[in-house]
Amino acid sequence: MERINSGGSSLRRRSLSISSHTSRHTDNDAESESVSEAGDIGDRALPSRRFSESSNFNLSFDKRSENEAVVSIPEDYGLHPNSSVMPLPLPHISTSPLSSDAIVGSQDTKHDSRIGLPEWLDYISCMVHLAVFGILGVLTRYLLQRLFGPGVAHVTSDESILYVDLPSNMIGSFLMGWFGVVFKGDISHVSEHLAIAITTGYLGSLTTFSGWNQKMLELSVSGHWLFATLGFAVGLLLVASSITFGIETAKGFRWLLNRLNMSSGKSGSKMNCKVDSYRSQLTVMVMFFVILGILWGVSGALVKDEFKRGGNAAQLWFACMVGPLGVWIRWFLARLNGLGLGREGLFKWIPFGTLMANVSAACIMAALATVKKAVNTRDCDTVVAGIQFGMMGCLSTVSTFAAEFNAMRKSSQPWRAYAYSIITVLVSFSLGILIYCIPVWTKGFDIDS
Repeated sequence: MERINSGGSSLRRRSLSISSHTSRHTDNDAESESVSEAGDIGDRALPSRRFSESSNFNLSFDKRSENEAVVSIPEDYGLHPNSSVMPLPLPHISTSPLSSDAIVGSQDTKHDSRIGLPEWLDYISCMVHLAVFGILGVLTRYLLQRLFGPGVAHVTSDESILYVDLPSNMIGSFLMGWFGVVFKGDISHVSEHLAIAITTGYLGSLTTFSGWNQKMLELSVSGHWLFATLGFAVGLLLVASSITFGIETAKGFRWLLNRLNMSSGKSGSKMNCKVDSYRSQLTVMVMFFVILGILWGVSGALVKDEFKRGGNAAQLWFACMVGPLGVWIRWFLARLNGLGLGREGLFKWIPFGTLMANVSAACIMAALATVKKAVNTRDCDTVVAGIQFGMMGCLSTVSTFAAEFNAMRKSSQPWRAYAYSIITVLVSFSLGILIYCIPVWTKGFDIDS
């Protein structure tokens, strides 16, 4: 009898040890996914995609006792579905990294698909939203360059650590704290596409990592290594401070709104203008189609008029035409955030989608710079500069990078934030300078010319 009790006690201890280990492992995975998905998750954020993906995660409870439950774990979590899983105490059960709205919504998929757009129309609508807000981000970035640059305020320049894209990166990161962190849920309550368009489309295109990397690269090649190093350090510090300041001020504004609602006797500030029916979503999509047609039409006409003369105007309008391509590519790459590497999902805390977008844009930006120097004609300068400013500027992003950095810094393992930033900068800079210097080593071109 004592042996049986001893065996039962040992079994209970082993069960508690397994459940505790499983809980810690799942919690770490969930935190890794959450910090990696803090900025963007691409098309996985669409309601039609989220419902279909969340249906694969089944969390079922078997009423054996009040304190025990059986968790059905999918194959993605490393356990075979037919393997026996020890009963886990309820306090240790980890929830899915998907939002509760997605899990609840998956129970009523037919209803949501009936009132909303079909999946293919949902994609098209979101891409049109991204294109319109991406073009607006390009225009805003150009205006900030002109405002703070040598022509007006004389704050930024190509020959100092205060690079020309620093104001747009700071303002975009500040706004990301407002609309991408604090108020993103409120915007999503009105329209999922609007939330994606503001954060991924507008703020992602307003900020640019490839332009920042290229300016530091050119400074280092011209011999100003100290300026390039300080440019990266100061830029990271100001961007991180900007999103922190944005989050804090947005929280203060939310607190003020809540106090005003309480003093006026209102219970909450829920917005009732939610775009969730088929008709309203279709109307908004058509409206954005018209806006995109107008923006592309005006840009095309101005490019045709200014192309022969060249200059900044022709480059800007050509950038507006190709900018949406960069936004779309970055949006599709963002679906890799939070998935990790391989079937085991290694390094889930690294946002591989954002990393790939920034690194690839920095490399292509450096390659285009070498092409521009090698060809050295007015037409080539216009096309290459337009692609650099528009498509590559929209493909890379600092606002999403800042949101991911901030989430990692506030997690239980803050060292990941600094590791992620170092990986992004070192890989982008190393590959960029290698590509940029190839004409010098092979053809003897003068980069400073």
